[in-house]
Amino acid sequence: MQQQTLRLRLPLPSLPEASASLLRTVVVALFLLTFVLQPFLIPSESMEHTLLVGDFLLVNKQVYALAGQKNSLSRLLLPYRDVARGDIVVFHFPQDPRRYLVKRVVGVPGDRLRIEDGRVTVNGLTQTEPYAAFEPAAPNPFRDNFPAKVYTDPAVDPVWWRQMQSLTHQGELVVPQNEYFVLGDNRNHSNDSRTWGFVPRQEIVARPLVIYFSLSRPSSTDVQQAADDRLGHDRELSAKLAGFARWKRIFHVVH
Repeated sequence: MQQQTLRLRLPLPSLPEASASLLRTVVVALFLLTFVLQPFLIPSESMEHTLLVGDFLLVNKQVYALAGQKNSLSRLLLPYRDVARGDIVVFHFPQDPRRYLVKRVVGVPGDRLRIEDGRVTVNGLTQTEPYAAFEPAAPNPFRDNFPAKVYTDPAVDPVWWRQMQSLTHQGELVVPQNEYFVLGDNRNHSNDSRTWGFVPRQEIVARPLVIYFSLSRPSSTDVQQAADDRLGHDRELSAKLAGFARWKRIFHVVH
């Protein structure tokens, strides 16, 4: 007797069903990009080696949301918390709110802060900062010893200089309420709070979560290239693919 094979055929979705499914996907994607997640591209070396030129970041826009900005649905996806010392944050540049910058918080409201020979001291304790890089640069007393008593760097904003003097007590800068002091991890090559001042709390908008892609891009300050940055033979396809991106950095969690 000839055996017959029965095949289960799943019904194809109708056009209205397929349209509804696509619409739901689009709505969820738009919600995540509008209220929760947002991509950014790192354009400069100021956060090396934590973040490299060419890194694409996915950031959490809700983690630092102010009371009036909190969304009940996004709160279920990602919890809220306040900005903490050591956090990497994305914020509106105080001198040009149209620009986004990314730096690390080293001083929170009430902290007494100073920098001696490039090393950060907060509330009398020298900080352990394994993420800080000190790539070669010309000496700069204002950058390496902060707060300075003498105006020596033309890059320093004069308004910030005056404010800094009024907030300095016994050689320490006191961080005011609702303000944050930020530095780039690439300490000798970062334009940060040392030159333009504090970041207001309301200007901090996101925290980086993960590097979802990383293009190989040269750094003008990095004297040591990572192993996965090396280009292979131009005639070899595998070498070209290897040199196109920093594959090992993809899905790297930022901290």
